[in-house]
Amino acid sequence: MRIGIPKEVKPQEFRVSATPGAVQALVSAGHRVAVERGAGAGSSFTDDEYLSAGASLGEVGDAWAQDLILKVKEPMASEYAYLRHDQILFTYLHLAADQPLTEALLAAGTTAVAYETVQQPNGALPLLTPMSEVAGRMAPQVGAHFLERAHGGRGLLLSGVPGVQGGTVTILGAGMVGTNAAKLALGLGARVNLLDVNHARLQYLDDVFNGRIQTMTSNLGNILELLPHTDLLIGAVLIPGARAPRLVTRDMLALMKPGSVIVDVAVDQGGCIETIHPTTHEAPIYEVDGVVHYGVSNMPGAVPNTSTRALANQTLPYILKLAGAGLEALRADPTFLKGLNTYAGKLTYEAVGQAFGLPVTDAAAALNAGAPALS
Repeated sequence: MRIGIPKEVKPQEFRVSATPGAVQALVSAGHRVAVERGAGAGSSFTDDEYLSAGASLGEVGDAWAQDLILKVKEPMASEYAYLRHDQILFTYLHLAADQPLTEALLAAGTTAVAYETVQQPNGALPLLTPMSEVAGRMAPQVGAHFLERAHGGRGLLLSGVPGVQGGTVTILGAGMVGTNAAKLALGLGARVNLLDVNHARLQYLDDVFNGRIQTMTSNLGNILELLPHTDLLIGAVLIPGARAPRLVTRDMLALMKPGSVIVDVAVDQGGCIETIHPTTHEAPIYEVDGVVHYGVSNMPGAVPNTSTRALANQTLPYILKLAGAGLEALRADPTFLKGLNTYAGKLTYEAVGQAFGLPVTDAAAALNAGAPALS
């Protein structure tokens, strides 16, 4: 199959969808790979490394002209013109928070497979996991930075010092993001509250952390109780493919201390804080009612060498399946089929349809009804 790797155009997005090593594996399997010049530069991968791996170099149009397009982030509006009915797009999409992109994919008839909705029978999200690990570990680090007075925070050192109490971190959601955030926050010396609706998960993490974090059931009463004592609030809620639920309203911000910080990792799914909206690495924060908000929707893009390697480790086996068998790879694997979000002008992911009131076609039925975009 002909595979294209365009350069990411989202502001301050330095990741690339495949390392030179991943390209070499694809070429060795008999596929042709076209890489846009400079696509890997932000992740410290040179064009020469891609050439040595067997790729061809070209311009943006050359990369998008291929059959299977590999990206990291969702297409920006400037890229909608490259969407076609006879291509497969494999990337993070987060469509439930992006109606214009959803409509563009449907209008173009593009076969769009989302990393974040590929889901194993046990509920695990193998292609979301690496970026959740990165974002989770970054969240306390970023929050600690913006708690500094020079960056708008209340001037608090999360770890404290001997004789001075440190800060309190409250994390909403105990999945992959929340667990990694708890690890880092604990390592920084903060007091950590971790909330989730899954009691079994809280039991497990209480054992893992040996009681060093405070686990609590996620409900309105407990959130209201914790907010006045919270210096850093981390949103880490995920419902696969769906818009994140709003757990903290604007009225509730009045309970937080002036200069406290919110880092909402769920922002690319709409966010679990009512007052959050997407920001960029160039302008990452804003203030609402005295509380600093950090809403960068591509947090792992700040550490692209690590993030690209982690992503490629997990996506490569799926890419090899898709490049080798085309849409048959989806038909043959229920885990992979869950990644299909749009096909031949049809929406095939229920949570996205619910978000926008659009009709949804069963993914398997859509594939069986329509002529395959690629064989």
